[in-house]
Amino acid sequence: VQLQASGGGLVQAGGSLRLSCAASGVTFSTWAVGWFRQAPGQEREYVAGIGRSGTNTYYADSVKGRFTVSRDTAKNTLYLQMNSLRPEDTAVYHCAASRSVITSSLADPKYYHNWGQGTQVTVSS
Repeated sequence: VQLQASGGGLVQAGGSLRLSCAASGVTFSTWAVGWFRQAPGQEREYVAGIGRSGTNTYYADSVKGRFTVSRDTAKNTLYLQMNSLRPEDTAVYHCAASRSVITSSLADPKYYHNWGQGTQVTVSS
């Protein structure tokens, strides 16, 4: 399994970015996929993802209404559209995949065994 995240950058508050995660060895219809982020000195936190059913999406409260997670099964790529960005969204964003995580554990990074390398998102005020 390989996950390659891209699309990060520097943006002003209120701006938008779209992250991509190209996946190989992952079956989107049966694996859970998600985005996590980690700011300096903080724990890795769940941002958004799609469960193993392949249809249900989940979001952290802090990003609901601003971020949208989606996937393109033909391209085997996961996306995170981030709008109305805030300085507190600044972090390294990682994509992750799991073939076994259950819905109630989607937000717990220890249940994901496949990770991308991360892409830096910096939001200036």
